Amino acid sequence: MRIALIAPPFIPVPPLRYGGTELFIAQLAEGLQSLGVEVIVYTNGESTVGVEKRWLYETPRWPIEGEIYGSIHDINHTSWAVRDAWNEADIIHLNNTPGLALARFRGPQFVYTLHHAHNDTLSEFYQYLPEVNYVTISKFQQSREPMQRICTIHHGLDLDQYIFQAEKQPYLAFLGRIAPLKGTHVAIEVAKKTGLPLKIAGEIQPCFRDYYEAKVKPHVDGKFIEYVGEADLLAKNELLSNATAMLFPIQWDEPFGLVMIEAMATGTPVLAMPGGAVREVVSDGVSGFVCETPEDIVVRIDEVQKLSPALIRRYVEQHFSVSRMVRDYLRLYQEVLSDSGAASSGVAHQSKKPRAIA
Repeated sequence: MRIALIAPPFIPVPPLRYGGTELFIAQLAEGLQSLGVEVIVYTNGESTVGVEKRWLYETPRWPIEGEIYGSIHDINHTSWAVRDAWNEADIIHLNNTPGLALARFRGPQFVYTLHHAHNDTLSEFYQYLPEVNYVTISKFQQSREPMQRICTIHHGLDLDQYIFQAEKQPYLAFLGRIAPLKGTHVAIEVAKKTGLPLKIAGEIQPCFRDYYEAKVKPHVDGKFIEYVGEADLLAKNELLSNATAMLFPIQWDEPFGLVMIEAMATGTPVLAMPGGAVREVVSDGVSGFVCETPEDIVVRIDEVQKLSPALIRRYVEQHFSVSRMVRDYLRLYQEVLSDSGAASSGVAHQSKKPRAIA
């Protein structure tokens, strides 16, 4: 089996700092290769993922201007990658939209992972391409999509890269883009009400600079509220493993929330607000708490400190390991190729029902 994994050209695979999709692609690619699957990752020239790599752009194309789905760099990169993989790959696995239209032509099978929140325009587009095998990253996300060839595969992490720490320090952590929908301002509000210092790590994208200047920067004093910049893996481990809890006060329907399992992998509980997939990721009373309001987060501070870091880590090992994720994708690839073989041999079969991989 030969899989072409196509990443957007914006961020290296794996990411040096922020990049949930790129981290997913790196760990999936290396996990598949460890099982004997031939993998090619199409990315940019600064990527260091440990499989065969090909690229059109030598350097990352980030940040982008305007809407991500209209990026000419992405369209150019992805169409080139699909053409390059066309005669070599059994399956082309896409992680952004520009290459999907090429699935109309007879060739390899296509798998597409949706890393984004529901978008009516994109969902309408997907319905014009029923031959694609769609993967959502949460059951919540799948429930909002109308496609027939669809399943859910939760993300997983290489847990060996995350340092377990049983003893915590008296501060809260926030990790993610500094953006209104991520609730950075809410995390600051919670910290002030609990009396616990807050360490904030994440990218300030140009489109959210005004938000940072108005809602975050005025509160940053370098002591009680500290902005530590973007965080690579080493910095994430330091930030998360020592925190009393990680705050995830999202203001939107989160498709998954990879940073939640990064925190839990270090034994640190998550205090999150409900939106999208949060209740699929956080086990209430085991790995953290899902809270309806910022005030509820404040109330849970004492209780969250009683949770067992060892049990939190075990929960992640049971549900969100990279080995589980890789096995789920390999099973999907095998099903796709089996179904396509039946179709090409003239064997009649009904339209696929939604799969239940999770």
